[in-house]
Amino acid sequence: MISRKELSVPEFFNNYLGKAGDDHLLKALAGNTKRLKKCLKSISAKKSGHAYAEGKWTIKELIQHMIDTERVFIFRALWFSRKDPNPQFGFDENHWAQNAPVTHKSWEDLCAEFLALRKATELFFQGLTNEQLQSVGIASNNPISVAALGFIAAGHCNHHIDIIEERYFPKKKSKKTKK
Repeated sequence: MISRKELSVPEFFNNYLGKAGDDHLLKALAGNTKRLKKCLKSISAKKSGHAYAEGKWTIKELIQHMIDTERVFIFRALWFSRKDPNPQFGFDENHWAQNAPVTHKSWEDLCAEFLALRKATELFFQGLTNEQLQSVGIASNNPISVAALGFIAAGHCNHHIDIIEERYFPKKKSKKTKK
């Protein structure tokens, strides 16, 4: 299995690569899945409609974005692992969010969808050979490897869990009393 330290990614993915967690892809995904489950379980259906500021996505919209983005990353990984020479285009996350209404979806179904997708992601990467993981294709006019897309999927998820924890539900700092 390819280590995260061996990968080179377009600059705009460095943050996600850095947040992937473990240097072993399957361990990074498994650790991220555990964190994802804990995060989703901590949010009630009522709280899932919360946005931390005017004009920001609700938690349900954010989770839908995470689902859509993971699907794109894994489709690209599938495409490149099968040695298809055709490039993949970019996508506008805000345009997609505007066209992915979630008000009709229950919180429970949205969580189940993401967890099922993540299980499929883990099984997909588990089934790839080292040669397939090293395959490179062009996405958004940049070369990227299949393995990098797996680490980016884990890092993207961790990035948004961090946002949920920091912006949607910040922990209150305890006030220290002076003695």
